Amino acid sequence: MCGRFVITSPPAAIRQIFGYEEQPNFPPRHNIAPTQPIPVVFLDQDVRHFRLMRWGFMPAWVKDPRSFTLVINARSESVREKPAFKNAIRRRRVIVPADGYYEWQVIDGRKRPFFIHRADRAPIGFAALAETWMGPNGEEVDTVALMTAAASADLATLHHRVPVTIRPDDFSLWLDCRAHDADDVMHLMVAPREGEFAWYEVSTRVNAVANDDEQLLLPMTEEMRAAEDAQRKPAKKVASRKNTTSPADDGQGSLF
Repeated sequence: MCGRFVITSPPAAIRQIFGYEEQPNFPPRHNIAPTQPIPVVFLDQDVRHFRLMRWGFMPAWVKDPRSFTLVINARSESVREKPAFKNAIRRRRVIVPADGYYEWQVIDGRKRPFFIHRADRAPIGFAALAETWMGPNGEEVDTVALMTAAASADLATLHHRVPVTIRPDDFSLWLDCRAHDADDVMHLMVAPREGEFAWYEVSTRVNAVANDDEQLLLPMTEEMRAAEDAQRKPAKKVASRKNTTSPADDGQGSLF
């Protein structure tokens, strides 16, 4: 799955790779989380465009967003049958640019984060689905969910699900919903090939959404781990001892 991701490449480089008309100047993000606005590339009248959308898919038929569970991922295996996604996979396929994402693994009883990126460090195009939700007062919210697939053998050591990534050669196939229906793109919704991605452990600072800086991408070192473990350990409580001295004793014979 994917619950946090990163986009750090310069805006001009992202625009060149994904080929949209707009020239947005967005800052690097090192800890993008659900419900936040994220960059999305979509096709309209045969032209690619860039737009910010809310990460958290909302089907058009939802009446009260407060009663609908936050949906940040869509499973590729069932996307054509799920009521929430069956229209979007046919008509509103989009791509989310990124440079990597985070995944967590339990090691020695503690969840530790890992940063996952292409082995060649090239930007990534996440396969995604979009939907515009319209509220009762006429408000509109563009929303998006990232596609996931069963992990390949190497990435499965971290998690059994991974984001679906679209290769640049397949951008047009994925985005052009008028020329290509859902059946035409099902073969794209698979895990990356073994060896295509690499990863390394990073600081647990990424666990806090408020932290969003380049230090989050530093590889974990023994010094960093020792410092985090020291902060995690609670201070030892000093046990109190009942006073067993005689009333005449001023207590100086006791250590407590």
